[in-house]
Amino acid sequence: MRLVHLPTLWTILLDIAAWGVIHLAVVACMIRVPRSRFDANGRLCSARAWERNGRFYETWLRVRSWKAHVPDAAGLSGGRGFPKRHLERRDPAYMGAFLLETCRAEWTHWIIVGFAPFFFLWNKPWVGWIMVGYALAENLPLIVVQRYNRLRFRRILGGKGAPP
Repeated sequence: MRLVHLPTLWTILLDIAAWGVIHLAVVACMIRVPRSRFDANGRLCSARAWERNGRFYETWLRVRSWKAHVPDAAGLSGGRGFPKRHLERRDPAYMGAFLLETCRAEWTHWIIVGFAPFFFLWNKPWVGWIMVGYALAENLPLIVVQRYNRLRFRRILGGKGAPP
């Protein structure tokens, strides 16, 4: 049951504005979290057996064929972001930082998805479900890329998380 009743045009505009604010606010908050707060071996970021060291994403989702087309929003964060489109170096410290940044990015996208139920407050239920679908469709590919990259870096780092 929605709590707010608005004309359709205003509801659409509110949905667009809300998603924009949610994305910007979550990113603005998450880039301020120190990298040391992320754990590549933690509950969210750890490897799962079914991922088979990233081969699940290669075989079933063909991630290598489309991941280059996924946007990297690091440039939109006022210089505070960590570019993840290309490796800049191959030393262990940089690779470990990159690994932790994939955790930050994954957390960011899951948090954004977590805001989807709020859209039921002012949308009809069927539109609320469309907003949930949008959140998943927009964020799951980005989460997949982060998980895939992290699993590849784990292999490069010898199966470990970030170096100390």
